[in-house]
Amino acid sequence: MTVKDRFMARALELAARGLGRTFPNPPVGAVLVRGGRVVGEGYHARAGAAHAEVEALRAAGRRARGATLYVTLEPCTHYGRTPPCVGALLPVGLSGVVIAIPDPNPRVRGRGIAALRRARLPVVVGPGAAEARRLTAGYRSLVLRGRPLVTLKLAATLDGRIAAAKAGRREWITGPAARRLVHALRDISDAVLVGAATVRADDPRLTCRLPGGRSPLRIVLVGPRLRLPRRARVLARGGPPTLIVAPVGASARAVAALRRRGIEVVLLPGRGGRVPFPALARALGARGLTTLLVEGGGTVAAEALRARAVDRLILFLAPELLGGEGVPAIGPLGLSRIAEAVRVEHLAVARVGRDLVVEGGLRYPRT
Repeated sequence: MTVKDRFMARALELAARGLGRTFPNPPVGAVLVRGGRVVGEGYHARAGAAHAEVEALRAAGRRARGATLYVTLEPCTHYGRTPPCVGALLPVGLSGVVIAIPDPNPRVRGRGIAALRRARLPVVVGPGAAEARRLTAGYRSLVLRGRPLVTLKLAATLDGRIAAAKAGRREWITGPAARRLVHALRDISDAVLVGAATVRADDPRLTCRLPGGRSPLRIVLVGPRLRLPRRARVLARGGPPTLIVAPVGASARAVAALRRRGIEVVLLPGRGGRVPFPALARALGARGLTTLLVEGGGTVAAEALRARAVDRLILFLAPELLGGEGVPAIGPLGLSRIAEAVRVEHLAVARVGRDLVVEGGLRYPRT
């Protein structure tokens, strides 16, 4: 590992602390190095807070003069909730700047790098680029596509079943280690989504229960009748916020009842009594969400896949078989040939306790 790689690795480690906490901004980490030693570091903790570069400058104080800045994303040049970072960097007297990747946001894209070079600061771009792109995948999806990066999480038996046909109560399929990993996924996600059927069947809390973890925005996709148990845990007071998404024309009485309880209800144009997933994704993008974790159930998973809205799959597989009577993990996709199948690319497989976890990006067939 080169010196540049070592210090950039620390900046990337810091950036990861902001996952799930900075939307609509990207997670960014920064490290100031002088004489081969770190003299200041910081990361963007939340939207509206100081950016990573400014945090690193504050930590370094006078020691920043003559230092090299390692930062995971190109410094910004525009005013938002905070002043542009380039303006804070130029007067310091840095000896150089190392940047993992340019900012894909059209408001920045290359302008920060150009401003630094006009000030005769040596700028290197590229160290840590692959990891920086992974960390900012949700942000890039928001600024380039107007919607969050969508990850579909499924937990199933080896034959693809998520429940026994006559299960009268919630039954865990995966073991404790896999469930802890799901909580870690919630911790780094801006929002988590399920359908009303999952709320009725499982009564999930959809919270992160790891020490020091952060619970995401909870989203429930419902039909026009808003059939949700009054005592559902996602509707309880005192928990993380819950957003109910229903089609325009949904029961006005049910909508009013939820709003009286302080629960936000968003009505979107529907089709066949359902909100199309692309419309949902765009609405969430308009709220600044960069990452969405879809947790179920099979109907919602199928709707997202049919809409080609899922970017990434995380599939937990328990070493069990339920047979054809079990509930399938994914509802019908309307496919008739293998050539129409959704492909999982860049596949990674690991053991998590007694279970397997399969992860990969999705590629949809040409239409």
